[in-house]
Amino acid sequence: MCPDRLRTAEVDTLLAALSGLDDPDQTWAFLQDLCTVREIQEMAQRLAVARMLAAGEHYTRVREVTGASTTTISRVNRCLNYGADGYSAALRVVGEGGR
Repeated sequence: MCPDRLRTAEVDTLLAALSGLDDPDQTWAFLQDLCTVREIQEMAQRLAVARMLAAGEHYTRVREVTGASTTTISRVNRCLNYGADGYSAALRVVGEGGR
């Protein structure tokens, strides 16, 4: 879903750094240094939305539980259905299945 022009050498270096961190504490430290508190919270919220949508939850329930906007829920749902399967892969990693 992401245009190939976004996949730069810098992005590939970031991906290598993230995928090379085996320890959750190291990954957490890197995220704290890399992102704002709000960015971390928003990413975590999107993953929670993806988990609930993949489990068949209705938008209303997802909004009640996560506090996500309907726009965010719609975007995550679009990615689950038509995206690059990144959410599904992440959900499998954390043991939540995925579509």
